[in-house]
Amino acid sequence: MTLSDIVAHVKNYDNIAILPHVQADGDAWGSCLALGIALKKLNKRVTVIGEEKIPYIYEFLPQLEMIAYNGHEDKVFDLVISLDTGDMGRVGNRSNVFETTQNTVNIDHHSTNTGFAKYNYLDVDAAATGEIVYEIINILNVEVDADIATCLYVAIATDTGCFKFSNTTFKTHAIASDLVKRGVNVAAVSQRVFDSTTKEKVRLIGRAINTLELLEDGRLAFISITNDMLIAAGAKEEDCDGIVNIGRNIEGVESSVVIREKSAGEYKVNLRSKSYVDVGRVAFKFGGGGHKMAAGCTIKGDLESVRKSLHDELKRLL
Repeated sequence: MTLSDIVAHVKNYDNIAILPHVQADGDAWGSCLALGIALKKLNKRVTVIGEEKIPYIYEFLPQLEMIAYNGHEDKVFDLVISLDTGDMGRVGNRSNVFETTQNTVNIDHHSTNTGFAKYNYLDVDAAATGEIVYEIINILNVEVDADIATCLYVAIATDTGCFKFSNTTFKTHAIASDLVKRGVNVAAVSQRVFDSTTKEKVRLIGRAINTLELLEDGRLAFISITNDMLIAAGAKEEDCDGIVNIGRNIEGVESSVVIREKSAGEYKVNLRSKSYVDVGRVAFKFGGGGHKMAAGCTIKGDLESVRKSLHDELKRLL
């Protein structure tokens, strides 16, 4: 199915819900808001339904009034669009909205996407889902104003590590250039998204670093984050974002893992790699997904068994 096919379906419906994945990141929030703003310009009724409250660093994004968090269970939508979401598990508690809607669209750039909607579009060469949404908005013939441009810039900049990761292409820079031309305040966005943090997160980072272990001759880094650590630091779930890069940034480390305690017997895992280890394959083996160099999953068990399972798999790939 082509993007033009997807756009043709979207044009047919007026009451539309847009869903980011659970624990949505900058690409998910930015893509959803950008598409929502564009569809509102076409006089569509749009609701962006989030699983969790948008993190502080993205609260400056425009038109947040589109976002709903609760009370959507009984609403009927003509169309539900899932963005940046690899499988139904990443839809989370909003699965009822998705499953009770006859017309569903899934737009993503993760190679592990399961094609779970009625209409699916996957572009694994896109650096971010924001790049795909940029194309959709152009096909819709909607003007990219400063609000849309800011949302898309955040989507693309965050998923490329501020244009540092290997998924950054000439197309990525061309799109970013166009977005800046249309009104993005690059300095302000960069300051808020990449150069600001809370004192609670700094405290959490300190505790996390104390758990750092380097294995396999320094090629593998493990960090653990417990609920007690979050409480002691006064930190929020969103403060865990980016901690996995602490291990990845160490010289000689190929793969970095953060194991985050979610509840008794359940751990969220973030994986990163630098060059040759495909952590997307690792995450997929444990029921998750993602990209070659950035992926995640959730594993049940105790901390030591989860750690050992990940270590054994990564050691094989190393």
